[in-house]
Amino acid sequence: MSRLLLALAIQRAPSLRGEERLLLWDLVPDEGSFAALSPGDLAALLSRRPSCDWDPRRLLALAESDAEWLASKGGRFVVRDEAEYPAALLETSSPPFGLFARGVALPRYAPPVAVVGTRCPTASGIAVAVDLGRSLGSAGIPVISGLARGIDAAAHRGALAALGATCAVLPCGIDRVYPPENRGLAADILGEGGLILSEYPPGTELRKYRFPERNRIIAGLARACIVVEAPEGSGALITADHALGEGRDVWVAAQLLGGPRSAGIDGLASDGAPALESARELLDDWGMPAGCPAYARTAIGPRTESALVERRLAGERSLAEDRRLADELAMGIGLGPSPGVAS
Repeated sequence: MSRLLLALAIQRAPSLRGEERLLLWDLVPDEGSFAALSPGDLAALLSRRPSCDWDPRRLLALAESDAEWLASKGGRFVVRDEAEYPAALLETSSPPFGLFARGVALPRYAPPVAVVGTRCPTASGIAVAVDLGRSLGSAGIPVISGLARGIDAAAHRGALAALGATCAVLPCGIDRVYPPENRGLAADILGEGGLILSEYPPGTELRKYRFPERNRIIAGLARACIVVEAPEGSGALITADHALGEGRDVWVAAQLLGGPRSAGIDGLASDGAPALESARELLDDWGMPAGCPAYARTAIGPRTESALVERRLAGERSLAEDRRLADELAMGIGLGPSPGVAS
């Protein structure tokens, strides 16, 4: 418990970079030693100027509240040197010191794929995202996304419909769901053996700059990133930029190229991002055989065929509702209804 409180207090410390947090974790043995650190001690340990807002006792009090919340919700805080910490994130240029987590850890044997896109998609974009999520989930590939409206939510639902593993990364405290209307989806993710992550402690409010910070984690967790539908300026393009910067594969959905909400993926394609018609093309590129028993639906344990059918039917109902809402949105901004894509 002492080391957990120390880790949580370090995570709460303001204005520290990830490497500085890790250095404190290595050099400070326990919470008592942390509480005794003066601003001068901190500056000496980190080889930096003293901080005027350093208050270790307050940080430990916040850490105690965080620990109580995690215990009440079955959550945990995973530090970079622990086995559960995603190995792929350790390869990135700015891995978080730690992650707040709820749910089942990502399987280490299966390379995750990020599926991202606009919050204001066409019905075609939603259908493609659901299909990708379902196909990846059926193959045992975890689907990573941001729980946002539109493409992100559709990708999560597709994975759930196939009883696949899916992970949502939040741009706010782990105790919140953004947007609020996706609370049911977040509950489904946890209930179906998925994972919810955030680098932000409980109570952390949503801020605009936290979306790009969140997107770097989505990109870093995944071996590849598929951008389904994205206009110019879409946050999904930030995720793609992070993925490219970390040496990940970036793909775009072929069905959406040239569409009314696709200027962003058109630009990625013109810069060399390959277009795919289905998840099978990505898996073939990785050399993964169809229906590989080493991956398929093993991440969350065995399920009955009736459960699989029920989940797929629920996914189809969600897809139909999402298509209706997307068409209403499209009519409202003058795009006209989308024809949809068979899923």
